[in-house]
Amino acid sequence: MAAPLFPVNTHRYDPYRTFKFRVVIDGTQVAGLSKMSALKRTTEAVDWRTAGELSHVRKLPGGTSYEPITLEQGLTHDNGFEEWANLINNLDGDGAISLKNFRRNLVIEVLNLQSQPALAYQINRAWVSEFQALPDLDSNAMNTVGIQTLTIQHEGWQRDLSVGEPTES
Repeated sequence: MAAPLFPVNTHRYDPYRTFKFRVVIDGTQVAGLSKMSALKRTTEAVDWRTAGELSHVRKLPGGTSYEPITLEQGLTHDNGFEEWANLINNLDGDGAISLKNFRRNLVIEVLNLQSQPALAYQINRAWVSEFQALPDLDSNAMNTVGIQTLTIQHEGWQRDLSVGEPTES
């Protein structure tokens, strides 16, 4: 017999949806966030042979890398993305770059349909590698929303096990 998918809510069979989530940067929730790319890590496979087994190749784990995360936010007057991006690349010159403050810690929360945190991941030492302030502008696209894009590099993530399955009513 398989383990239950949801030990607390044994009545539940459907997995969590991807449209209810929250991103928190240094304790502040990102407003107007509409999309986030996947959390993904890859461990390189290293080939290894022993002198006595030339026809047999073994696979060993090598270095692990983490893919950048992209956040998309609707255009507003919130300048948090731009302020963070300016900490690493500033038109005022190298003296305006903040080597002390350009890295941030993030928390990604997946919410259930009652907006309770169900899963959480901590992203370590993130910094902005790409910032798109404005999307393509098109006077014929009357039914589109303007989106800012922030791409961040980071040094890994781990699940926050203190966030458990919430009891659903």
